[in-house]
Amino acid sequence: MAGHSKWANIKHKKGKADAQRGKVFTKIGREIAIAVREGGPDPATNGKLRDVIAKAKASNMPNDNIQRSIKKASGEMDNLVYEEITYEGYAAGGVAVVVEVVTDNRNRAASELRHIFDKNGGSLGTTGSVSYLFDFKGLLMIEREDQIDEDELMMHALEAGAEDVLVSEDGFEIYTAPSDFSAVREALEQDGYTFLSAERQKIPQTSVDLPDEEVLARVEKLLSMLDDFDDVMEVFHNANLPEEEEEE
Repeated sequence: MAGHSKWANIKHKKGKADAQRGKVFTKIGREIAIAVREGGPDPATNGKLRDVIAKAKASNMPNDNIQRSIKKASGEMDNLVYEEITYEGYAAGGVAVVVEVVTDNRNRAASELRHIFDKNGGSLGTTGSVSYLFDFKGLLMIEREDQIDEDELMMHALEAGAEDVLVSEDGFEIYTAPSDFSAVREALEQDGYTFLSAERQKIPQTSVDLPDEEVLARVEKLLSMLDDFDDVMEVFHNANLPEEEEEE
């Protein structure tokens, strides 16, 4: 996808998230619960929890909410039944979609996802059916600000272990191997940088152009319904969608 489109999409996504803060924080709370179950409640010794906290902060989740979610997860260790599942499928127009889910009911999640895909002219596939069309990378996005020295940021990122740094008029996209994501993020945090987005992502190798408005409407409706489903944490796709108009 074009670089500017990525920035426009992430800002639109964050704008939508700000309007649905309670739902977004509930979803991140589930991710915190998974991280605490797997590695304990101390971020100093739990790298996965540190990554989720960074994601929470990039989503404007207050620190009090983060700490409350950690404490809640710590007190409910025996009752946690959430599991992480990845689903793959196609939307209308041959658009590949990967959906990351955290759920306490695998059957409910699968049934609802199948309904969403079918209702909008798509279909769920088997594991591996579309994931080969994406590269798994760590991606840190930093908005351009006057005080940021471009050369200094690139030097810090590459020294910390980043694979590549893409520069645009909007800001900086810092790509890492998944295994190096935490180290690069933490190094840049220590250098005083803040992130518009900080996550491991599945990045499409190529994008699919949609043939007409009808297919576009179906794809956008499917993506919207996935975002609204509480069990869905992340949705990755390779559709070349029109950029959203930025609101003042």
